[in-house]
Amino acid sequence: MQIFDNFFHAGGGGDFLGRWAHILFGITWIGLLYFFNFVQVPAYAQMEAGARGEALRKVTFRALWWFRWAALCTFLTGIWLMSINKLWDFKGPRGTAIGIAILLAITMFLNVWGVIWPNQKINIGSSEAVAAGGQADPRAAKAANAAGRASRINTFFSIPMLFFMVFSFHYSGRYDTDGAKLATVFIIAFIIWAVMEASALGLIGGLDNSINKAILADHRKTIAAGFVYLLIILFIGFEAIVGGA
Repeated sequence: MQIFDNFFHAGGGGDFLGRWAHILFGITWIGLLYFFNFVQVPAYAQMEAGARGEALRKVTFRALWWFRWAALCTFLTGIWLMSINKLWDFKGPRGTAIGIAILLAITMFLNVWGVIWPNQKINIGSSEAVAAGGQADPRAAKAANAAGRASRINTFFSIPMLFFMVFSFHYSGRYDTDGAKLATVFIIAFIIWAVMEASALGLIGGLDNSINKAILADHRKTIAAGFVYLLIILFIGFEAIVGGA
């Protein structure tokens, strides 16, 4: 069969199937991320405690199963694509763009499994205890806040991450290959990433610090800030620093 010819080489069947799977799992992951942030959280804020608890147990619990496993499959198929296409050297504009996208994607994956899911288990477990006539887990409020911040920072990161995944393959070749300039672009992206991730994890002034309140407390502000982050990397980084005269 043709699809198995050169299966483990760039452009072969393995590359094609891996890319298809990566897109499929990625749509599932990011689609649920946007559902949580754009639909679920605003809706839950308008519900009574009992209805919100039931929805948490019956809707969020199921959605989180698909969410975390889609994140893992997206991550694994991404590793497959990077390996089969030998993209690990991160050289040139394409390498810089894909490096930025991978930094953000891996951070998002780790936030899902290391922050969102462990804290949501506490939150859902507390709701189950209350529904059974028991006491709420005193850790639940803090856990919900931590999961919410991590979910919002993933939304923030998703905007430039998706852009530079596409940009790396379809547009990055138009830019200069000066290594020092490209390193500067990556450093700019890295500094913003580090500050925002540390803030979302509560490592800078706690979970309710001023950055989180200004950017992560409202999904509309998170979306706007994500586009600002993207435009900083694109126009200050690639256009002005790399592409400038």
